[in-house]
Amino acid sequence: MAQFLLGVNYWPRRTAMYAWQRFDLGEMREDFTRMRALGFDVVRFFLMWEAFAPHRDAIDGDALRRFDAVMQALADARLLAIPTLFCGHMSGVNWVPAWALDRTRPHGRFRTIAGGSTSAYAIGDFYANEGLVAAQLRLARAVGERVKEHSALLAWDLGNEFSNMRAPHAPLDAAAWSAALTETLLEESGAGCTAGTHGEDVENDRGIRPSSLAARFAFATMHGYPVYATFSRGRMDANVVPFYHALVGAFSAKRVLFTEVGNPQCAPGARDTGGMGCLTEEEMAAYANAVLERLLRRGAIGALWWCWADYDPSLADLPPFDDAPHELRFGIVRSDGSEKPVARALSDFARKALAAIDVPQLQVAGEQEYYASLPQAIFDAYSAYCRIYA
Repeated sequence: MAQFLLGVNYWPRRTAMYAWQRFDLGEMREDFTRMRALGFDVVRFFLMWEAFAPHRDAIDGDALRRFDAVMQALADARLLAIPTLFCGHMSGVNWVPAWALDRTRPHGRFRTIAGGSTSAYAIGDFYANEGLVAAQLRLARAVGERVKEHSALLAWDLGNEFSNMRAPHAPLDAAAWSAALTETLLEESGAGCTAGTHGEDVENDRGIRPSSLAARFAFATMHGYPVYATFSRGRMDANVVPFYHALVGAFSAKRVLFTEVGNPQCAPGARDTGGMGCLTEEEMAAYANAVLERLLRRGAIGALWWCWADYDPSLADLPPFDDAPHELRFGIVRSDGSEKPVARALSDFARKALAAIDVPQLQVAGEQEYYASLPQAIFDAYSAYCRIYA
């Protein structure tokens, strides 16, 4: 039986989302060595779309060579990689190549950054627009062929919480998009795909159906945080994440790797008083233990913590942190590199070398019925889940 995979999501603490422009391979190698020493198996990292494709019809050679170097550094550290393409949505901002903007569509809920500046516009229909699909396939081929049969490559992630960039017009558009990219990446690299679906994709009808989106995936993925879930029983509710896992597993008929598990940490000296906004360092460690044990027992492939590091205070005035300072403090190491209690909790769990458990999928309402009954459906489904699992 395969080992339960444990890992982290990664941006360097000194550069965060600016890592591809301020590239520091030395810092990355140091971080990867520490991750392996803690007992982690997998690193999910992110290819900023604009850094790799600053022009619609061209891929940046320097960015590709930096990608090669990161993959080699992961291999040298004996870590597996999930590169996330077309990033895209990240920490409350949509980072979009200027050429991909739809200048008839306002940016909506999330701020758009294009060319280093705030844009009034949203991304075009990257699921169905012929030109945007062709551009994505071009990048998929360019990166895929460079790592064919690479020892570190576990799988590709097609996008981080991509529905926050733009929801598809219809579920069939999302299914066609995922199928085309999955086939291309499998052909070019020999590795399968998944995609970063998240809590809001099952709390709302965003035109995404796990059954069709994940039809050709190697496995399904999910992200979830009790502090953001509308149905959560509290900020340390350790059933929210395994419930999301069960729901997506049932709808997709796939095993699930939970690729974002975590919670925001309270600012230094602060403590949440019931507003479900943050956890202390000690609460974070306790939450990690509780949620990982549940994911293991309920059949997850594994879990990736969000995220590796708190970011350097010098980044606080830059997007996304200027509008979302809590995004500075999700890490298992502090901005000075010292470890938090959650790092030791994760390491202790990793050292158990536990085997993943293949358990029967939870029986929930059919996918069509479920989405037709939103928003009440998720409250009903969670209540039923918690009657089975305290």
